[in-house]
Amino acid sequence: MDIERIDAGPRMSEAVIYNGVIYTSGVVADTTVGQSVYEQTKDILAQIDEILAKAGSDKSRLLKANIWLTDMASFSEMNRAWDAWVIPGQTPARATVESKLAAKGYDVEIMIEAAA
Repeated sequence: MDIERIDAGPRMSEAVIYNGVIYTSGVVADTTVGQSVYEQTKDILAQIDEILAKAGSDKSRLLKANIWLTDMASFSEMNRAWDAWVIPGQTPARATVESKLAAKGYDVEIMIEAAA
């Protein structure tokens, strides 16, 4: 099986496709760094839509999501954006944990796996 890399950089690829599964890197806010967790989550999910499209897939094919929050007190704020984004009845397996993230202003990070 060949490995396909999407937007491969010197440190990491935006996504990797292997054996019919798309694995994304952790995605953080782009245009909403430092804004609310709700806004950052919407930003991240829009980026995930773009990554999945590049891979020839979409959110209806999500398998798994890992979500990191810098403060679990923002769990419901993140879920508000998440629940508006996912397709009812086609939600992935998911885990959400509290963790420090790479830089100040990043309060949410999401990594997904999806069928290609």
